[in-house]
Amino acid sequence: MSQNTDTLFFSSDYMEGAHPAVLDALSRTNLVSTEGYGEDAYCRDAQRRILEACSLPDGEVRFLIGGTQTNQFVIDCLLPPCSGVLCPSSGHIAVHEAGAIEYCGHKTLPLPTVEGKISASSIRQYTNDARADANWEHMVMPGMVYISQPTEYGTLYSLEELEEISSVCREYGLPLFVDGARLAYALAAPENDVTLADLGRLCDVFYIGGTKCGLLFGEAVIFTRRGMVPRLTGQIKQHGALLAKGRLLGVQFQALFTDHLYEQIGETAIRCAARIREKLLAKGFELSVNSPTNQIFFAIDNSLLDPLSGKVSYGFMEKIDDHRSMIRFCTSWSTTEEKTDALLSVIDQMDTQR
Repeated sequence: MSQNTDTLFFSSDYMEGAHPAVLDALSRTNLVSTEGYGEDAYCRDAQRRILEACSLPDGEVRFLIGGTQTNQFVIDCLLPPCSGVLCPSSGHIAVHEAGAIEYCGHKTLPLPTVEGKISASSIRQYTNDARADANWEHMVMPGMVYISQPTEYGTLYSLEELEEISSVCREYGLPLFVDGARLAYALAAPENDVTLADLGRLCDVFYIGGTKCGLLFGEAVIFTRRGMVPRLTGQIKQHGALLAKGRLLGVQFQALFTDHLYEQIGETAIRCAARIREKLLAKGFELSVNSPTNQIFFAIDNSLLDPLSGKVSYGFMEKIDDHRSMIRFCTSWSTTEEKTDALLSVIDQMDTQR
């Protein structure tokens, strides 16, 4: 199939392959024979590097392939029977995972959000109400909490907000799980004040996303304490998530955690996204969300969608009304200044008076 080389791809952050350092590592180790299923020296070294970066000497790291698979596996392993997972109403597990959580016999329990974020008070209120209900034995009770950093709208939980959520989760015995599919872009944002070590201190489980952050594929799941999931390898396999050539994941994460690459890989995306936001505002577009990371959401007149789609691949988010829609531009680790300049030129040429 031929590829339109004139199209500017700003629809998501997994449109390209892998960072050159990752490809080089895969190439250099291509013909090395290793143990399978993640028992190799590359995986062990990558796990060690990740635990050091997260200040978790007693933690445990496992490598999975993709985000939905990771979310389903973690939630299914940690949730007791007849329990559900509290999450943002806009959360990936509630909206864009085709019922993967429900497929495993659990239920998402969406909470109201402000710019994609839930609060400690909403977790407390829902849990109190559920436990006080006279029919609680017949209900799906909250059994854990899921959030993402950054959120689906590219916004960030501050350290204070995360500490408050962690505190209420521990008060009620609810494991806190943080989806880090785009974590590199949170870490690179100047507004961010949450570190990997903070996540290790405040969460029960979180993952470091690779698919959207410089790898061909792969997510690193960090359990902050060993032994949280009995027969962990067996459960990974039962979920169809145990890669025979596990070293492919270890090699990639080893490269990502060499010379602080993961902490820096999102910087270009953040810089380019800021330029795009500035141009949209100068052109008179309304930003739908005040996102400081690599996703830019804005309102656009429907009459401009077809002309735009002929030049730029964008993400359609939702219909606002009969005349306007919310769409998304998304930068990534591989976005160049030249591609950004080309997009800014397209925005400049858009007739916002139509």
